Amino acid sequence: MRRDGEDKMRLLICAICLVVLSTVAAPSTAQDSAQAQEQTAWTVLNTGLKDNSTDVRAIAAHVLGELNGNAKAKDAAISALKNDKQAVVRAAAAQSLGEMGAKDAIADLHATFQDTDPLVIIAAAHSLIELGDNSGYNVYYAVLTGGQKTGQSLTEQQKKMLKDPKKMAALGVQAGIGFIPFGGLAMGGYKLLTRDDTSPVLAAAALMLAKDPDPKSGKALAEASANKDKWLVRAAAFDAIARRGDPALLDAAEAGLQDDKDQVKISAAAAVIRLHDIQMQPKPEPQKPASKKPKK
Repeated sequence: MRRDGEDKMRLLICAICLVVLSTVAAPSTAQDSAQAQEQTAWTVLNTGLKDNSTDVRAIAAHVLGELNGNAKAKDAAISALKNDKQAVVRAAAAQSLGEMGAKDAIADLHATFQDTDPLVIIAAAHSLIELGDNSGYNVYYAVLTGGQKTGQSLTEQQKKMLKDPKKMAALGVQAGIGFIPFGGLAMGGYKLLTRDDTSPVLAAAALMLAKDPDPKSGKALAEASANKDKWLVRAAAFDAIARRGDPALLDAAEAGLQDDKDQVKISAAAAVIRLHDIQMQPKPEPQKPASKKPKK
């Protein structure tokens, strides 16, 4: 009986030890499993970045933007931006750097302004703006006006890109980089692609300039709002003027109330109301300097 009791006690102690050991080992096992899964995920992602298919590489470069704060993802995006032979992949990489907040990649994004494809240049400009670098607005200004803010004309290569209907059409359908026109005008923009390849791109460029603090961009929007040939551009310009909130552009907005296109007239009306509201807001009184107490 005594031996049986000892055996049972020994078995109970062994069982308790097994429970304790399994409890202690569980976190380690789970951690090892998680690390293995992450390593597998990186293998899949890195394989995608080297795939023979352009579409696969573009998707892999695009999803890197979801990995905010991940140094490996940033390095992978910079590598794709610099080395991939296909513009759509380089553009996706440029976009990802902005989405992941990679401010230390600003110099790499600046370098893409020498790229041979406008898709990459504008994707980089978009990311620079997201990263707080206003130089990105210069690209949208050039797209909208055909010139540079410095007064210098575009290079022949840049002019050729902006006048290439196929290139502009490609830009016009690049969702995710800010090129599809806005709100209720989106469908009109898609329809225009069949006969006017540049309107959606110019409209998107106008919208991007809404928050550019440079007064030259305000002037460019006023001029775009008078574009006689492209109603989508006029509508986008008035929308950007409303968002900009600069009462100095009120005259341009009021002129749009006479437009013969309903979509443009409505956008101009919103801009007029917005700018009137801003103009009527009481201006803050200047603070009086604090009076100095006489020294005793």
